[in-house]
Amino acid sequence: MNNTSNKWVIKNGMFAVMSEEKSMLFGHMVIEDGWITYLGEEEPVIEEGTTVVDGNHLFFIPGLVNSHGHAAMSLLRGYGDDLALQVWLQEKMWPMEAKFTSDDVYWGTSLSVLEMLKGGTTTFLDMYDRSERVAEVVEQSGMRAVLMRGVIGLCSEEEQKQKLQQSIDFARDWHGQADGRITTMMSPHAPYTCPPAYIEQFVQAAHDLDLPLHTHMSETLAEVQLNVTDYGLRPVAHLEKLGFFTRPALLAHAVHLNDEEIEMLAQHKVAVSHNPGSNLKLASGVARVPDLLRAGVVVSLGTDGPASNNNLDMFEEMRLAALIHKGVSGDPTAVPALEALKMGTEYGAKSVFLNDVGTFAVGMKADITALNVDQPHFLPRTDFISHTIYSASAKDVLHVWVDGKQLIKDGISLTLDEEKIRHEAQSAFEGLLKR
Repeated sequence: MNNTSNKWVIKNGMFAVMSEEKSMLFGHMVIEDGWITYLGEEEPVIEEGTTVVDGNHLFFIPGLVNSHGHAAMSLLRGYGDDLALQVWLQEKMWPMEAKFTSDDVYWGTSLSVLEMLKGGTTTFLDMYDRSERVAEVVEQSGMRAVLMRGVIGLCSEEEQKQKLQQSIDFARDWHGQADGRITTMMSPHAPYTCPPAYIEQFVQAAHDLDLPLHTHMSETLAEVQLNVTDYGLRPVAHLEKLGFFTRPALLAHAVHLNDEEIEMLAQHKVAVSHNPGSNLKLASGVARVPDLLRAGVVVSLGTDGPASNNNLDMFEEMRLAALIHKGVSGDPTAVPALEALKMGTEYGAKSVFLNDVGTFAVGMKADITALNVDQPHFLPRTDFISHTIYSASAKDVLHVWVDGKQLIKDGISLTLDEEKIRHEAQSAFEGLLKR
C-alpha cells in the first residue's frame, strides 16, 4: 500500500501511546496529509475510497529516532574492530575517511539509511563531512533527518574558516528542506578536536542562525583527563565557559560525568544521546543514565557510526539501555521497558528538537513503525512494550511510514533501490582500499 490519497486509516491496531493513563491502546488511527487526526477506541466513519490498513497481527510504535551517528561510515563496518577509541580513530578510521569522495559519502549514507528504514528508524541525526550528499539521500528516501557538517578543528586557521563557512552554508541552505523533513544544527566535533576559540565561533554561528548545537563529549576517561590538563576544567564546565549551553544543545556519549556535571546539564536543559552499543564495543564505559534521567536530563539513544557498533538496530540500543543499567546498578528497575522505548522515540525527538514526532497523538506527524507480532517471540500476548524491548529486533519491522507516506512495505523499500545500493556500497569500499 503506497498511499496516494491524503487520508488513510489503520483499523484494529495495537498502538504504543505511552501516556500517563495507559501505555497501549487497541483501536484505530486516522492520518490526513501526514498528520494524525484521530486515535481512539471508537471506530471512525470511513468514507468510500479511503485506504484502510488492517492492524491485526501488528504492533504500532512511533518511528524510532537515532539521535547520534555518522551514516557514511557504514563503508568502514568491520574494517577496524576490537580497538581502543583513539587507536581506532587515528590508525583506522581517519586515514580511510581522508580518502572518501563525495560519492563514497552518498553510497555509505544510502546503505545506512536503507538499514535504518528497514529497521523502523524514521529519524536520524548525522554529523559528517559533505553533508549535502547526506541530505540528497534523505530527500530521495523520504526519511526524516537532523543534519550537520561535523568539524574537526585541528588544522590551519585558514582551513578552520573554510570549514566553519561550509557548516554555516549547509545549515542555512538545507534547514527545512525536503518538505520540512530536514533540519540542521551546528557541530564542532569535540572539545578535544576543536580549540576553545573555534568552538566559540560555532556558538556565535548557532546564535546567528538560531540553530541548536551538537558535539561529542566525555566519551572516554582519557578525554576528560586531557581536557583538565589542557584547560584546567572538566568538559562540561569547559563547554559552559565557552557559551555552548547558551544555545539548545545535545551531547553525544557523556559517559564520564560527576554529580556536579549532571546538575549543570540539567540546569542548562542539555540533552544527552546515550550510545550503549558503541560505548561497550569501544570500552568507553557505561554512562550514568539513571542518574541523568532522575536529574531531569532528556536522554535519547543513538547507534553512533556503523563502524563502531556495528549495526544500526535501534531495538538493540533500547534493549542494551534497559539491560546494562540494571546490571551495573544492581537495580532491576533502573531503566524499565517503557522508559527504554521512550528513549528511542519520545526522548529522541525532544533531544533533536523536533516537537511534532516521537509520540502518537492527534496533531503529531504520522511517523509510524509496524512490528509483525504474529511470531513466536511475541507470544503470549502479555505486554507488547516489554516484548518490543526485550524480545524484538529490527528484523521484526514490517511497515514504516514517515510523514504519513509508506516507505517500507512488507520489509521492502519503496523509495530506495536496495540491490543497487548494496552493489555500489561494496564497490565504494573496494575503491577505498585501492587509493
